[in-house]
Amino acid sequence: MTEKDKAIRVLLADDHAVLRAGLRVLLNNEPDIEVVGEAGDGEEALRAIAQMTPDVVVLDLMMPNVKGLDIIEQIIEKHPHTRVLVLTMHADTQYIRHVMKAGGAGYVLKSSADTELIKAIRVVAGGGSYLTPEATQVLISDYRDKPDPAPKEASGLDLLSEREREVLVMTALGYSSREIGELLFISPKSVDTYRQRLMEKLQLENRAELVQYALKNGLLEAK
Repeated sequence: MTEKDKAIRVLLADDHAVLRAGLRVLLNNEPDIEVVGEAGDGEEALRAIAQMTPDVVVLDLMMPNVKGLDIIEQIIEKHPHTRVLVLTMHADTQYIRHVMKAGGAGYVLKSSADTELIKAIRVVAGGGSYLTPEATQVLISDYRDKPDPAPKEASGLDLLSEREREVLVMTALGYSSREIGELLFISPKSVDTYRQRLMEKLQLENRAELVQYALKNGLLEAK
């Protein structure tokens, strides 16, 4: 069995043929990734996914016929084992949130595809979630601008420092201590310390409970 026989099977769904051609060359140069098909519009993408059952769909949000968010929901419903990785030019909070809410596994900006796409494909194919640093920064900046939560519910957020809240949000988004440290300009050890403190304050025992807490308290929701 060759490396390509065990490779991550990828479908490219974008209405720009030149971009697809470039991505195909980029990805097929990797020993553990194989582009098994392409699609130029939403309906074609859905048909191709049904026929080829790729591991990962690299999906543009803005395509003719069926729009990207609708495609994501249909893929999740009909092909739950196929992971959806959005590749787009839109670095906008609303787009990112809608993609993740619809079930997307990752969000990569086209401006950083040459450095981020291969890593993102491997992460989402392995069951993880991936946001490029630019996309994460958009969410974090948006979060910083949000007013403090209303004190009517004793959610425990008032016990956290601003830095602890930032670490909470970024952990919920799936980033490692090293990646959080790079984005916040602190050491991974400091990130771990902040995370341990906030989990003690909120009486959380593991990362899964932390993510559930962030979702329940609207920390990943639009303003």
